[in-house]
Amino acid sequence: MVIVLKKGIPEQEKNNLKDFLARNHFRVNEITGEEDTILGAVGKLSIDPREVEILPGVERVIPISKPYKMASREYKKENTVVEVKNCHGQIVRIGGQKVSVIAGPCAVESLDQMMAVAERVAAAGAVMLRGGAFKPRTSPYAFQGLGEEGVKILRQAGDAFGLPISTEIVSAEHIPIMRDYVDVLQIGARNMQNFELLKKVGALGKPVILKRGLSATIEEWLMAAEYLLASGTDNVILCERGIRTYEKATRNTLDLSAIPVVRSLTHLPVIVDPSHGVGIRDKVPPMGLAAVVAGADGIIVEVHCNPEKALSDGAQTLYPEQFEKLMRDIDVLAPVVGKEVARIKKSSPQSVHRHSHESAEGKVVCAFSGDHGAYAEQAINKYFDGAQSLSVSSFRDVFQAVVNGDADYGMIPLENSLAGSVYENYDNLLRFDDVEICGAYTLRIEHSLLAPRGATVDTIKYVYSHPHGFPQCKEFLEKYPQWTHIDSASTATAAEIVAEKGSVENAAIASALVADYYNLEVLATGIESNPRNYTRFVVITSRDGKTQESHKEPSEGLCCLNNVVKASLAFAAKNEPGALYECLGVFHQHNMNMTRLESRPIPGQPWRYMFYVDLLLSETEKEKDMKDAVDALKAIAEDVRLLGIYNERSV
Repeated sequence: MVIVLKKGIPEQEKNNLKDFLARNHFRVNEITGEEDTILGAVGKLSIDPREVEILPGVERVIPISKPYKMASREYKKENTVVEVKNCHGQIVRIGGQKVSVIAGPCAVESLDQMMAVAERVAAAGAVMLRGGAFKPRTSPYAFQGLGEEGVKILRQAGDAFGLPISTEIVSAEHIPIMRDYVDVLQIGARNMQNFELLKKVGALGKPVILKRGLSATIEEWLMAAEYLLASGTDNVILCERGIRTYEKATRNTLDLSAIPVVRSLTHLPVIVDPSHGVGIRDKVPPMGLAAVVAGADGIIVEVHCNPEKALSDGAQTLYPEQFEKLMRDIDVLAPVVGKEVARIKKSSPQSVHRHSHESAEGKVVCAFSGDHGAYAEQAINKYFDGAQSLSVSSFRDVFQAVVNGDADYGMIPLENSLAGSVYENYDNLLRFDDVEICGAYTLRIEHSLLAPRGATVDTIKYVYSHPHGFPQCKEFLEKYPQWTHIDSASTATAAEIVAEKGSVENAAIASALVADYYNLEVLATGIESNPRNYTRFVVITSRDGKTQESHKEPSEGLCCLNNVVKASLAFAAKNEPGALYECLGVFHQHNMNMTRLESRPIPGQPWRYMFYVDLLLSETEKEKDMKDAVDALKAIAEDVRLLGIYNERSV
């Protein structure tokens, strides 16, 4: 049963309630959800639920109608995200806003084979390495795997390229061999209802990939997951791998219709195995893409450098080149369904103990969108003490560079005092849930008109700038209505385009500082309509790859006129009268000054909005104050996300 607790229940009453349930042979889990704090009580129902409902601190009791209790959405409304660490301490997340790809050969054959495959799949973007060490085969004469030696080889290959490893466990006898080597255990289709094995594997507390049985119904599949959850693990990943039907054109019938059905029934993440689902190499990539569209949290595919020589399942195994193309296609497809592809931060075995990505000059790296000289790069130079800037082509690429480990930080604009919000980056902060805000800097924006030497305002016909640059210079541009305005990726990119064209008919609105970069002449300065033209940039970093605090200090000698502690968060209000009012009241109750409120449409939910809030915090107790506020907000709002607690500076 699900026991909803009253808001503000005293800790003693909560403990008394837990003790009462334990005495009646229930396993109890406390879950702080988006709407309520609940106790999930699982076990044989030996008491009348009304006996629980009358106890102090209980709001109501909800019996779980499904035969699977802990796996049901009645037990837990929020999606479970399974976290797995690699050898560098980086975290792979299965679930949430990420599409995670697990890849490797069907069977571990040799160290050379595994090292070659691991290198290719890691470079292409896989976040976990798979490979069978113990192979349950239909024929007793088929290759059965290398056993313990195969597990050790898999571990060695995974560690060499920063990939956690996953392999199938076929017998409880193998637990001592696998316990200390394997990050994620797999229960194969043939063992889905091997209940004694499920109990023993669940008791290990490790993450488990549970494959659907050859002819299992969805309910049977979820009941098998229940065995794992009830035995001790909280981290179960369901895997659809095709079921047996009368159809013979493919190895199995890949039941993608199960994905949205299962997602409505359980909070557990769901991945798809298209390799076993169809059993035909050239059919695997399209079914992998279809799985992403159907809502899967990831895919697990078989890859081998020489599939024709593979000792197991060569016909369904991808060549590395096919896998690389599949990853590129998923990269393009994932944002369409509101997700991003999970990545492992790049790190060599020699850099395991380093806390930050350093350039050849020993500097931390901060990514920005645009070309050198862009305002974002100016913000980097002012905020950091000697960071190396990394130019990328889009805001999304800034986030991806941080996730990949190509950069320690990213500098992104969120709002301009004249042009308003940069909505794309508000959306990116939600899409990349493994990134957080760690700092902010407000930069004064001074625009100039740049053109090739010999140009005058009379020769100009075309003006290039970032889309936010034109409205910021509205009054100046109104004097020249004959000019055509052309958008560019950044103001610095605009200057580069004008320099490349070399025509006196072209000009750029950009910082005067970039004129020397591109050998341009400054025709006019201070052309912004309002001298109080500021852009607020935020500094982002990986939630898993914390960098040294010393790199977050502003440049030496910089005169900081403002240095305050802020927090940013996002939430969705319930669709009912007064919901937003009630949510905002939380900040008033915690004596927090709300300095910004922004809303963005929630993809796939027409007329529903995500609200973004910036708050001023006190220097003391800032972490505790924010935690208390977030907990209070979770009780009345949906999808509450803390985006970061950080110092904000301006000059």
